[in-house]
Parts: sequence; structure tokens; C-alpha cells
Amino acid sequence: MRPEQLEVLLADVAAGRLSPTAAIERLRHLPFEDLDFARIDHHRVLRQGHPEVVFCEGKTVEQVVAICDRLLATTDSFLGTRCSEAQAGAVRSRFPRTVWNLLARTIYCPPRQAAPRPPTTDTILVVSAGTSDLPVAEEAAVCAEAFGHCVERLADVGVAGLHRLLASAERLRSARVVIVVAGMEGALPSVVGGLISAPVVAVPTSVGYGASFGGLAALLAMLNSCAAGVTVVNIDNGFGAAAAASRICSR
Repeated sequence: MRPEQLEVLLADVAAGRLSPTAAIERLRHLPFEDLDFARIDHHRVLRQGHPEVVFCEGKTVEQVVAICDRLLATTDSFLGTRCSEAQAGAVRSRFPRTVWNLLARTIYCPPRQAAPRPPTTDTILVVSAGTSDLPVAEEAAVCAEAFGHCVERLADVGVAGLHRLLASAERLRSARVVIVVAGMEGALPSVVGGLISAPVVAVPTSVGYGASFGGLAALLAMLNSCAAGVTVVNIDNGFGAAAAASRICSR
């Protein structure tokens, strides 16, 4: 249940439009709902500002649909990551509002009445080193947008052609937070971190040849960045980068 939904519920009780018994029934599944195969954390949106997100990989189609159904009933929305085409097809058939992003492997059902955004010029800029890094970058962008932020994308500006990045220096400087997604040797976050004062969230990807060790080389390079203030999330974790950037912007 989103904070604005809870406020409406409490206001209805206070005004006598809703009985306390009816209100208790609506709150019955807080703080979590047990589906046997999953315990859905409906209280998370009140603790952290965002509802629980469905990690679809490893779940059956039926499990994903059931979890999304309960999240939708409680928050009027849901977001899923690492979603297969079969899972997305089933969810979209059940919930036609759902947006399936094939590149990002995300499913997102926006609330019918989105909470009004406070006036802000804050932008999360998602920067990807190469076209092969776009799936992870797009996951970060989609999740940040679902969290209610203004998101811009800057693609294919890796260090093999540094002039491409420098041509967008003003966009880098104007962002509130910059998410930098890179594979191979993972050098791009250090370059970006040395150019701007905004927080940089680095995402290593598993893109690269054998000695990249599935993204481990990029991860270690980012962890050892000489640019101050670069924060690193796990390999291919666009969602984690979006969550970190969102919390920075929300403070």
C-alpha cells in the first residue's frame, strides 16, 4: 500500500466514510502476504518508498503472475525485472496495462493514478559504454522511471572514442546522479567520475572477451577507481543502480 493510499484510507475512517472493520480488512495483508511459494512484502513501500520488485528469473510463469496480481491489488502497480518473453506474455494477457520492455527484460504496470511529482529539475542520466551494454543500461533506466524520476539516456560513449563522451559534457554536468554502465575493462565510470561533481553509480556488465571473466574484470576496475565518489553495484545489476540513484535523488 502506497503512502498516499494509506492517507486516503485513514481519512475515510476519520470522516466516517469507512468503518474501522473495513479498514482492517484492507490492511489485513500488512506487513506481508503468504502465498506459500512467496511472502510478499506489502510494507516495503512504507519503509523504503518503493514497493517490492519482482525478480522474475527462476520463477514459473504462474508464480510471476500470482505475485504481480497481489502487488497490483495492494499498490495498483508492479515492476518486474529479468522477465522472460513467456512470463511477460502471461502477465500482459492478465493485466493489459503492463508495459513489456524486451531490451531491458522488464515488466511494468503503472498506477492508474500516479502520485504527483514534487517540482524538481533532478535528472538521472544513464550512460552506457557500448551498444552491447544497453540491456543493463535500459534496465536501470526503466526502473528509475518506475521509481518516479526523470531519466535521460546517453548511449555508446565508451573510452574507445572518448570524444563521443566529451561532446555530451553539458548533459553530464546537469544530471543529479549519473549511472555508468560498462563492460570490457570497465574504465568509463572513472572517466565520468573525474569530470563531474554529481554522484556516479557504476554498473559492470558481463560484456567482454574471455579475460573479462564474465564482468569480474570490469567490477574490479570500478572498485579500484581513482575517481573519488564512484559507487559500484554488482555485475549486470541495473536495478540496483536505479535503486541507489533513486535514494540519492530522494534525499
